[in-house]
Amino acid sequence: MPPITSLLNIDGFELEDISGLDPITFKVRYTLPPSCPHCFALKLRIKDTFYRRIRHESFGARKVYLYLRTRKFLCHSCGRYFNERFPGILPNKRSTEAFRREVFDKHNDGICQKVLSERLGIGQATIERWYHSFLELKLTRSQNEPCPRVLGIDEHFFTRKQGYATTLCDLAHHKIYDVVLGRSEKAVELVFEKLPDKRKVRVVVMDLSETYRSIARKYFPNAQIVTDRFHVIRLVNHHFLKVWQSIDPTGRKNRGLLSLMRRHQDKLDVAQGLKLQDYFSKFPALDPLWDFKQKLCRLLLVKNITHSQAPKLIPTFIRFVQQLIDSPFESLQTLGKTLRAWDKEIVRMWRFSRSNGITEGFHTKMELISRRAYGFRNFQNYRLRVRALCA
Repeated sequence: MPPITSLLNIDGFELEDISGLDPITFKVRYTLPPSCPHCFALKLRIKDTFYRRIRHESFGARKVYLYLRTRKFLCHSCGRYFNERFPGILPNKRSTEAFRREVFDKHNDGICQKVLSERLGIGQATIERWYHSFLELKLTRSQNEPCPRVLGIDEHFFTRKQGYATTLCDLAHHKIYDVVLGRSEKAVELVFEKLPDKRKVRVVVMDLSETYRSIARKYFPNAQIVTDRFHVIRLVNHHFLKVWQSIDPTGRKNRGLLSLMRRHQDKLDVAQGLKLQDYFSKFPALDPLWDFKQKLCRLLLVKNITHSQAPKLIPTFIRFVQQLIDSPFESLQTLGKTLRAWDKEIVRMWRFSRSNGITEGFHTKMELISRRAYGFRNFQNYRLRVRALCA
């Protein structure tokens, strides 16, 4: 019989017979010379011959089995007995690696375990076990990787019972480096102490979290801490809207005005600008506040400037912070104190273009992973899936 390598996608087999329509059974025989798996000797003695029924990858919607002639050998060199080994079939397995890969790919593409179990005729627990084994295999290839040079740190919600988790993202290569349960320094210290090559981290991007800043200073001594531009702008808008609410409580509830007040000045068209000016004529105190917020946001949105250009903007930033602290509004005073406490990290923001927007995007993908699994009770299973699917 001719070789069927192209048909079965496994080398070294010869077809003896075909039977059945669904499932299809291929009676095959292995033709390559066997060797001892212990000492690799070729001088062997056949002690027995038997057949194994092995599940193989499907042909369309039809199930496929291999009816495989297997021999038991005695090695003359080491004196050990063993059953014949075949490529693409692991020892003590009743399915080929091609079929296990098929199950993994289908489940990874979103087909639930119940549907796969009914279609392929295997148990849901088997699907879960195979899926985890391939995830672990995929994860072993990235184990002991050094810490990324540009690291993003942020938190995301895990479960009500276990709380929040900390995400470590490689911003330069757009992938998740690790996920740690907890967001306090005590919760993450055991994991952070074991991170390889922590001194190679050059930039750590984070939001305005004092906890994460102290963690970065402790575990990444050679890194520069940079605030995330999105969170800084959001903080400015938050305090500005609180002042607006104190001046005009009813206007703050208008969704159209709220959208206009949040926008940057260059994003307004002529009609929107006229609408804002008409509103400011009724509340003159808001006009200088809005103008001040626009100038501050334009300064904070500066990025990718050179080392010599950055010091020229620092006096302007200090002047804005002082004006906020001297403001009669308590909310603006709080904003000024926060910007002063994070002045070095905010100034470094001008030199970089990276932000934690990449990390936030991965948080959306993590939510989809959790929803598709109908939630996780075991954090290690969640961490395994995130590291394998978001890397």
